[in-house]
Amino acid sequence: MTSTAQAPQPGARTAHPEHLGHVIFIAAAAAMGGFLFGYDSSVINGAVEAIRGRYDIGSAALAQVIAIALIGCAIGAATAGRIADRIGRIRCMQIAAVLFTISAVGSALPFALWDLAFWRIIGGFAIGMASVIGPAYIAEVAPPAYRGRLGSFQQAAIVVGIAVSQLVNWAILNAAGGDQRGKLLGLEAWQVMLGVMVIPAVLYGLLSFAIPESPRFLIEVGRKERAREVLKEVEGDKIDLDARIAEIEHAMKREHKSSFKDLLGSSFFFKPIVWIGIGLSVFQQFVGINVAFYYSSTLWQSVGVDPTDSFLYSFTTSIINIVGTVIAMIFVDRIGRKPLALIGSVGMVIGLALEAWAFSYDLVDGKLPATQGWVALIAAHVFVLFFALSWGVVVWVFLGEMFPNRIRAAALGVAASAQWIANWAITASFPSLADWNLSGTYIIYTIFAALSIPFVLKFVKETKGKSLEEMG
Repeated sequence: MTSTAQAPQPGARTAHPEHLGHVIFIAAAAAMGGFLFGYDSSVINGAVEAIRGRYDIGSAALAQVIAIALIGCAIGAATAGRIADRIGRIRCMQIAAVLFTISAVGSALPFALWDLAFWRIIGGFAIGMASVIGPAYIAEVAPPAYRGRLGSFQQAAIVVGIAVSQLVNWAILNAAGGDQRGKLLGLEAWQVMLGVMVIPAVLYGLLSFAIPESPRFLIEVGRKERAREVLKEVEGDKIDLDARIAEIEHAMKREHKSSFKDLLGSSFFFKPIVWIGIGLSVFQQFVGINVAFYYSSTLWQSVGVDPTDSFLYSFTTSIINIVGTVIAMIFVDRIGRKPLALIGSVGMVIGLALEAWAFSYDLVDGKLPATQGWVALIAAHVFVLFFALSWGVVVWVFLGEMFPNRIRAAALGVAASAQWIANWAITASFPSLADWNLSGTYIIYTIFAALSIPFVLKFVKETKGKSLEEMG
């Protein structure tokens, strides 16, 4: 990548597009999949207790219905890279939009528990696709000088999706008189919560028609002139477009279609870089972040908080999540991905440890003692803040950047699948673990947050400021 025709390679990193607003629009439109990812993942928070009551099921069965979407996520993430390589990134987004829409309608109008689970799997498949295509597409169209900030749009969209879902849930709950099973528009309130996702799903599909295909995919399928136009759109005309296309072509000639077997190493099954990606994904989930978004209303109600207040606390946690994400977007290209990850790990250890301490106290009249209750509430927000300003953003940026071109699609698919499997393990186990010992559950999450520190220090390399072609 070059900044002028006379200065071939390095200057590309500082090339600034002439129409940065247009580049931001492209990244934001692609990140709409992240919004749906966050919305669909978190909206179930408002329906947990209603589903338990309507179908009269225990904690273990309830957990499986909540977590089963994550199986679809893992499958969607594992296959999205190959689908995108065959039919393009934009077509992949459009398929995800259709699946999100179908899932929203089906989940809002279930006949029985089994088909609610089925529609959640369909939605999960769409989430898995969006989790891979969003960061991969943004990494491929973003100028290197802006790639970290634009890559963080994916996580920003996720956290906004989470916050909007909680706000919508809270508004619907109030409209239904504070009863998750109260009647609204001829349905129970929780059904309306799940059905509202049709609106952003359709918007995502429409936006996918307004953004260009990835220049790397266009070059791969022989549409070089269109690729030149897209590169000019996103990187400006001050760069040497011929040299930029030649650089991408050269990188693509050195690679072949990535497949699962390309990820295999001489020992320990996968290549080391793939294990590092898997490790980042697993640590991101094993700190228990999604407990805060799938079960927070149930969690606060279990320690004596009024249902309406518990929904409000879920919303305030989502706002803190947005604040942390904005902080990460500001600093991810300034101080780098690795320092942010370390700062976040330390903060998460503190927040989780304080939650574990607060939940170790016995309930008095069905509630935590006042001091412990406030500590738990504040610590939960501290934990979410430090996650959002670090691991919530940098893991997605790392996964979009860290793999060599020749294995990027397949490696990103495996790492994202590992993330969804880890997410499933945490989501499916939390209700039973909480019934066993809520404080002990948070001690487990604290241990994983602490272990993430030596993992980052020893194995993770900084990717700040490097072009994708420099990753090997």
